[in-house]
Amino acid sequence: MLKVVSNTTPILSLLKLNRLDILKNLYGHIYVPYAVYQEIEFGKNKSYYQDLFKIDWITILKISDVRKLKHVISLDAGEAEAIVLATEIDADLLIIDEKKGRFQATKFNLKITGTIGVLIKAKQKSVIGELKPLLFDLRSKGIWLDERFINQILKEVKE
Repeated sequence: MLKVVSNTTPILSLLKLNRLDILKNLYGHIYVPYAVYQEIEFGKNKSYYQDLFKIDWITILKISDVRKLKHVISLDAGEAEAIVLATEIDADLLIIDEKKGRFQATKFNLKITGTIGVLIKAKQKSVIGELKPLLFDLRSKGIWLDERFINQILKEVKE
């Protein structure tokens, strides 16, 4: 089984879509650093909130060596811990959206994808039937997606 670590934004995006199950269907199990869990907990009052500790296919881990955080500069706690955790558990994939975080992750030779990459894979693997409604739903829920980018993605998945 693949070892997959997720940062906060992809989880929040899928929670907003009520489709966190996509991660389970694609990867079986994911790892979340404790700082990401804490960031999700800040949104306890949101209608889409779910307690990640209660989801049996998600494991929340603390990083084992906090000194490694100094190697991932100018990132928020969740991004930094996601990168460090991915290196500590020798993850096969890191799901991270933020540009700075993605750049830092490549310095550690981590294989990365983002929320859109997860959704594209879900479409390709028939986990979801249509991608277009999810993209527009994300946009309506405050996730910035450029119209040209959406059109490019839909062309790629033949929608």
